Amino acid sequence: MDPSIELKILDKINLIKEAISKKEKVLVAFSGGVDSSTLAALAFDALGDNALAVTLYSPVIPQSELEYAKRTAEVIGIRHIVVDHDILSDERIRMNDPQRCYYCKKQFVKKLKGVASEEGLNVIMEGTNASEITGRRPGLEALREAGSSIFTPYVEFDVSKGEVRQMASYLGLDVANRPSNSCLLSRLPYGTEVTSDILGKIETAEDLIHSLGISSVRVRVHDDIARIEV
Repeated sequence: MDPSIELKILDKINLIKEAISKKEKVLVAFSGGVDSSTLAALAFDALGDNALAVTLYSPVIPQSELEYAKRTAEVIGIRHIVVDHDILSDERIRMNDPQRCYYCKKQFVKKLKGVASEEGLNVIMEGTNASEITGRRPGLEALREAGSSIFTPYVEFDVSKGEVRQMASYLGLDVANRPSNSCLLSRLPYGTEVTSDILGKIETAEDLIHSLGISSVRVRVHDDIARIEV
């Protein structure tokens, strides 16, 4: 890494860790992706056992993603729990409403607030980065509505997606170069009823393609057709 870039990244790491330290006890919304994994590593460095990583698990998350999250949390050393989340109980999400990300994030915040309260934690940290705050982002609107109970340090300190990856690399995290992923709802057109069966088929298809050595894949289903994107 170029020394000037490394210095800039180190400055942002220190700013985030200092801000986290002031929160005293935090819950990290943890998917195992590069954003949340880097945030979890910084939280653990700053607060040790006063940081908890929480993964909400539902049918829209592939099992392989959950297992990767568990392994990553173990490598970081942060305390980690998995909480079942019946996201499809909300009809608006089950019918894949165009605003599904908004409704999903509202559920996400409510569920994590309950866990934070049970664990005696002061704030929920979430890994939206500065590259994600432009364009149509209904999920971000739900986070903003949550107010001060949600802390998004990458947004607060203007950390881009590329800089998060540089942070992860600096911290020695394997996730630094891992391709981004999205929930399985994004594989279906808006207005399509989502069932566990169709989600399972999409997950199985993507797992098969991953097993062939292809790291980034989407299997999109529409009009009884599966379109494979690699």
